[in-house]
Amino acid sequence: MFWISRFSAQKSGYVMIIVEIFGGLGNQMFQYATAKAVACRTNLPLKLEISYFSQQNIRSYELDSFNISGVYATKKEVSLLKPNNWQILTKLNRKIKERRIPWYERKIIEEPYFTYNPDILKIKRSSFLVGYWQSENYFKEISSIIRKEFTFKCEPNENSIQMIKKINETNSVSLHIRRGDYVTNPKHGVLGLDYYKKAIDFLKARVLNPQIFVFSDDILWAENNLKTSLPCNFISFNSSLKGFEDLRLMKECKYHIMANSSFSWWGAWLCEYPQKIVIAPKKWFNMLNIDTRDLIPKEWVRL
Repeated sequence: MFWISRFSAQKSGYVMIIVEIFGGLGNQMFQYATAKAVACRTNLPLKLEISYFSQQNIRSYELDSFNISGVYATKKEVSLLKPNNWQILTKLNRKIKERRIPWYERKIIEEPYFTYNPDILKIKRSSFLVGYWQSENYFKEISSIIRKEFTFKCEPNENSIQMIKKINETNSVSLHIRRGDYVTNPKHGVLGLDYYKKAIDFLKARVLNPQIFVFSDDILWAENNLKTSLPCNFISFNSSLKGFEDLRLMKECKYHIMANSSFSWWGAWLCEYPQKIVIAPKKWFNMLNIDTRDLIPKEWVRL
């Protein structure tokens, strides 16, 4: 890792890493983990910009469920790195700025493409990070820190306690079905049942007496459509306002069948079972021009 002193950052007038947090819980976790890695390398405090959640009523800020060390950025701190007229300035001056200033030296670091960008390692000053940052490569070097910070503040509820006991006593398989806005979203799209059949068959050939624990934002659809001879537990007692409770259960499972969802990505990644098997879909987006080669860790299986 490349560490620099805070003094060099102070000389430039900026003394923090700020990350824009938006989207669902899985997206928020990627954004936080990447920014935390940058903050560790630059030895600067990490601040979170969460104004997105006050501007809409679809998503909620959920990182406060974890023992994270980042704190909220004030409006003044945000304005130091991201002026109010940033979008206008970006539109007018993007081409000029990109020719003059290396990506990693800008105040506002926008994710340039979906694959991992190793130039993030060159950031040596305070920056405002904007993007999804969906690759383990952005924070793999501090994975132990991320796992520690993504532990839960509160104790599990009674239903979760009973389910965790069942998960720990069986060869448990977390199976995630993401529907919701994916049903009408042309970018993502929902996975077909054939993917889940192939994934279940793959695990049946390798795991003795697997038991499935199904998580979904449309659990009734999952109950009516997922067909398998294996014993299934459909998790329906956690509300959408407490997605972290489902994540708590998912990470306890020994094996994982993911959806094309950052939420189940984190459920699988946080699992610490030594012999875990993680199955992820080859097709993550409907849009074929998005390169997902850095999204799925190499040891996971893509079907």
